[in-house]
Amino acid sequence: MKKIVLFCSAGMSTSLLVTKMREAAEKKGDEADIDAYSISELNEKIKDADIVLIGPQIRYEEGNVKKAVDGRIPVDVINMQDYGTMNGDAVYSQAVKLMDEHQ
Repeated sequence: MKKIVLFCSAGMSTSLLVTKMREAAEKKGDEADIDAYSISELNEKIKDADIVLIGPQIRYEEGNVKKAVDGRIPVDVINMQDYGTMNGDAVYSQAVKLMDEHQ
């Protein structure tokens, strides 16, 4: 099962996106554990993650997140347009593509 972790400033703004990403995974027949958290929970929540996606409103945290995962897993900022439109299909596809490239 893929563990996809999203971070935003408080963990609230990504909750709808997480729901839509779960629906996208289900449509594709994938098993995925997708959750959103506040960036303040970073060190605690990345332990078993397969990928970390960062909300565009905290893209300035990308360097800190990459340092925290130490190259173990892929990290990327969610596309601003996909985030703004809550395009769960596109963001889920972004996550899967990055995980595939990282293997």
